Amino acid sequence: MAGNYHSTRGMDDVVDAKAAILEGLAKDGGLFVSDEVLEERLDLDALGLEASSTVDYLTHARQVLSLLIPAYTPEEIYRAVAAAYGESFSDPAITPLTPFGDDWRLELFHGPTCAFKDVALQMLPRLVEIALATSAAAREGERVLILTATSGDTGKAALAGFADVDRTGIVVFYPEGLVSDVQRLQMVTQPGKNVGVTAIAGTFDDSQTAVKRVFADRALEARLAARGIVLSSANSINVGRLVPQVVYYVDAWCQLVRAGKIERTEAVDFFVPTGNFGDILAGYLAKRLGLPVGRLCICSNANDVLVDFLATGVYDRRREFKKSISPSMDILVSSNLERLLYFESDGDCELVARLMADLAEKGCYTVPERVMARIRETFTAGRADDDATRAAIKRAWEEDGILIDPHTGVGASVLAASEPEGRARVLLSTASPFKFPADVLRALGAPEERSGFAAMDALARLTGQEPPAQLAALIDAPVRFDGTIAPDDAVSFVEAEAERLLS
Repeated sequence: MAGNYHSTRGMDDVVDAKAAILEGLAKDGGLFVSDEVLEERLDLDALGLEASSTVDYLTHARQVLSLLIPAYTPEEIYRAVAAAYGESFSDPAITPLTPFGDDWRLELFHGPTCAFKDVALQMLPRLVEIALATSAAAREGERVLILTATSGDTGKAALAGFADVDRTGIVVFYPEGLVSDVQRLQMVTQPGKNVGVTAIAGTFDDSQTAVKRVFADRALEARLAARGIVLSSANSINVGRLVPQVVYYVDAWCQLVRAGKIERTEAVDFFVPTGNFGDILAGYLAKRLGLPVGRLCICSNANDVLVDFLATGVYDRRREFKKSISPSMDILVSSNLERLLYFESDGDCELVARLMADLAEKGCYTVPERVMARIRETFTAGRADDDATRAAIKRAWEEDGILIDPHTGVGASVLAASEPEGRARVLLSTASPFKFPADVLRALGAPEERSGFAAMDALARLTGQEPPAQLAALIDAPVRFDGTIAPDDAVSFVEAEAERLLS
């Protein structure tokens, strides 16, 4: 079947897109990739590029997903796209493109949880639901337990997407004390009969490692399978989470063409705040499909392992973890980089497996220069510490009247420091500033420290902007989950939650 997926680390586990989405992670610990789908090309002439075109985001989503996950029928993709984006976003454009000084800002925060993760995590539950009902890989009556580690935004977006979805449960791990007050409240107040949340004593990388340990536990897998339960993931290691993100790169380019800002043949540079490498990898996939993409700029905070990697070819997680004001990027192990290594090494599974083994055993790996040279043809990188991020937030507000969050602030700082190369430049704006009101207030020079809802109210008064209703409503939401576990307790916790949520 065209469009089969296999592991980045070997060719033994070959499945279609529906099975890849249900499984989440390949059996050998690798990530699912498809060589065949990237041989396809976007039909740029069918994207509705005329100024009077009525082609919208939903149309682009159907076109892109049809290429990337061909196991889904056109009717299934149509149904999934309509359910994901029909009513759940506050802006009819879904991801509107707006001016940002001499550049552009792609607003990815108009979904139900006010973060870019909504674009994918409103789609993934629909893809899982369809796969459970139609995939040959799904046994009759089988249920899926979604297991997710979050550095802040993925958790809430996944919880909101999967809450009360038939035949699924979801468990989210977040690093204790390392997410914003608003991010934590969004998760621990989540309604739904099939949701579970716990803090992990440690960093995001500890949470992510705990998730991978659960997936690798074959005894747990067997016990769950005996009860008709399979594990999957809502992190961007799941191909069903990754491919919907490709759509907004395509849509951003189309918006520029329709507005007359670029010609059909012109490429666009994208500046992407990223930690786990999933968001920027989606831009790479868009380029592989034929979208005119120039440079993809990795925008890192003080946890700048990706910046050093691009410069040296050495990925080394053995460094100090730094808590920053952009917590969703506080990551030292960028899981999706594995997919890039696979593609830019021309599918060298043996190399990828060896590099990932080195990372697990030694904490670092070195990529051959021939592969790094190819990566550098597309990717650039820059870093911004907290002071630079605050300066970018203040500058955007004072010069342009635009309020941005600390993750977008990282990207804005790198954008400002980068020399233009003659192409239109788009900054991905990843979250509402009201998810991080205390840090945005401080950046704007507020005279006193505030936190939580006091900070949200103060930011609204200072700027004259209203916080999104779904964030303001958290003040009255009851806390449902207040536990913390050690990373070593992840397997037993997940097994107990499977019993509670899917019995």
